Parts: sequence; structure tokens; C-alpha cells
Amino acid sequence: MLHAGNALRFTPAEIEDFRKLGLDFDGARTPDDIEQALAQWAATLNDERPDLLERIAVELAKAKGIPLPARLARVR
Repeated sequence: MLHAGNALRFTPAEIEDFRKLGLDFDGARTPDDIEQALAQWAATLNDERPDLLERIAVELAKAKGIPLPARLARVR
């Protein structure tokens, strides 16, 4: 990724690597574009595999050392 000020550019290889994860960063030129691509990916994942999205959220929260939002907190 090349970063100049607020502008971003991804190499074709990086775009392909992201596509393998289901992320479409082709055309992303700003942090907002990336945020939109991630939001779309998360929405699709929530529709198709909510269990996997929950596991990702749990692991991200653990890695950051933050609690999950109430709607994602698990009751055991």
C-alpha cells in the first residue's frame, strides 16, 4: 500500500490478496473507502455467516483488551 496524505493506493497483488478474504479494495483511494469496503464485507458476513462474524468480533475484542458491546456479549 502506498500512502500519501489522505490518499491510498494498493498494488494489484494486495488487491488480489484482499479479494481472497472477500474484501474488495479495488478503487479504494481514501480511509473512508476502506471503511466502506469493510462495512460491506461485515454486512455480507453477517448475512451469510453470523457465527463466523461473532468469532471474529470476540477475537478482535480479546486482542484489543476491550469488552464486547452488549448485543455481542455471550451468555453462558
